Amino acid sequence: MTVQIELETMKFYAWHGVSPQETRVGNTFVVNLILTAPLENAVASDDLDDTINYAEVYAIVKEEMAIPSKLLEHAAGRILNALKRAFPQLLAIRLKLSKLNPPFGGDVYSASVILEETYS
Repeated sequence: MTVQIELETMKFYAWHGVSPQETRVGNTFVVNLILTAPLENAVASDDLDDTINYAEVYAIVKEEMAIPSKLLEHAAGRILNALKRAFPQLLAIRLKLSKLNPPFGGDVYSASVILEETYS
């Protein structure tokens, strides 16, 4: 049995961007994650040791978001790789990283990248 863990709307203030203003002023970013893993033991045991600790996931995302990147793709890739290293039992990760109010002169709520990876 596989289980999906979803963490929605994790908000961070960070300094990702290409322009000097973005890296100086910063912006609000939102991360959404779906992690897939074989967690049938947790379903039966009710034991935290048998699942993926959500607080640890959040801490990893927070740590990676604190490292400035020019591109959303790069920041998202770092998060994905850090999660896979920390939780080798993962079978798949779907990650959406959004920059709110991107500074390109239009009325746009957010700009996002979505990374999906499946592991065997």
